[in-house]
Amino acid sequence: MSAKRHKIRYGRWLFLILVILPIALWHFASPVVSVDFSSDSKEEFRYVWNTQDRIHRGDIKHGGSAIESGYMFPGEDFFMMFFWWTDKGFQQCIDITPKHWATVDIYLDATGRVDTTKTAPDVIARLKRCPGESDPFRS
Repeated sequence: MSAKRHKIRYGRWLFLILVILPIALWHFASPVVSVDFSSDSKEEFRYVWNTQDRIHRGDIKHGGSAIESGYMFPGEDFFMMFFWWTDKGFQQCIDITPKHWATVDIYLDATGRVDTTKTAPDVIARLKRCPGESDPFRS
């Protein structure tokens, strides 16, 4: 009787591991994009993440971050755009191509432009200006 209980108990653990492990791997292996706002900023930014079929809106104060995950296996039509603006009229947009299984850190300076001195060159190469927008980069 005892051996049968151990088989059932191990079977339950095995079942849980086989169900939970792929979900956890999927979550942790998805690319993540983080936009970090300068703590020297004088204004609060509002933002919209537009990731193919997901849209998130929010506000960021000085020194805050906006984080969004991409798709682990993006298709040809995958896109990820980040719009940000202030109440005083400043607005920017970048189109982001995240890397598989990586974290992409984008840093914004106090004025709200992409800070190319803090943002890694390989990340800068994955960013482009949204159509019809002004240059979001600061050297």
